Amino acid sequence: MSLQSLALIENWPVPAAAAGVVRADGTILGTHGPADRPFPLASVTKPLAAYAALVAYEEGAIELDEPAGPTGSTVRHLLAHTSGLAFDEHRVTAPPGERRLYSNAGFEQLGDHVAKATDIPFGEYLRQAVLEPLGMTSTTLDGSPAKDGVSTVADLLRFAAEVQAPRLLDPRTVAQAMTVQYPGTKGVLPGYGHQNPNDWGLGFEIRDSKSPHWTGGSSSPRTFGHFGQSGTFLWIDPDAGVASAALTDRNFGPWAVQAWPAFTDSVLAEVGRAG
Repeated sequence: MSLQSLALIENWPVPAAAAGVVRADGTILGTHGPADRPFPLASVTKPLAAYAALVAYEEGAIELDEPAGPTGSTVRHLLAHTSGLAFDEHRVTAPPGERRLYSNAGFEQLGDHVAKATDIPFGEYLRQAVLEPLGMTSTTLDGSPAKDGVSTVADLLRFAAEVQAPRLLDPRTVAQAMTVQYPGTKGVLPGYGHQNPNDWGLGFEIRDSKSPHWTGGSSSPRTFGHFGQSGTFLWIDPDAGVASAALTDRNFGPWAVQAWPAFTDSVLAEVGRAG
């Protein structure tokens, strides 16, 4: 089958877009647009970087609760945006664990920590630990593990299939990644304002009851994933048993706030009808 709902990206006010949907068993339900075209991921880089950090954890190179980042912070704090680091500056603005301060700087310190622990530059570690084993040959990270990844829809669907049915990680580790860390923590979801709580897992944002939100009104509360300022998103809905990725070449803005939830609701409705 090929999902008709994916054609909704034709109506998005963007020069170019690609999207796709994959089931938990790895079956591609459809793609639309240039699925093999590389696009800048912006913050959709973070789930890939987090997955590499979790491989380092399972390999014994790092521990989730060992010190990393600012004083009192741990690897877990960095992954869950509770280290207290500012958004894009390497300065502390709150004690660890107190607020959900979405932080690119935190992911950069996470990348530095993994690189030091493994003695491998983080971009190379990501390639060896995640990209190569999954056949993500069109995905690269040359720069910040927070925002400098480049990938294709085809590669992101490979990653989404892995997250839904893990082979590189123990399923219990992935279950942690999609479980709220530091429950009840308030904070700002970039582009969507203050959320109480602003739930996050290990490198993945968790939908829960957030409103407004970039996923659909019919997305389950357990839906998790990430969106990026380059007009990109990846969500995984474990209740629906599917994941979707969309990449564009127009920065996130009001157009995305309007277009993305309707797209997601259409995809979920069509998948539900197809069984």
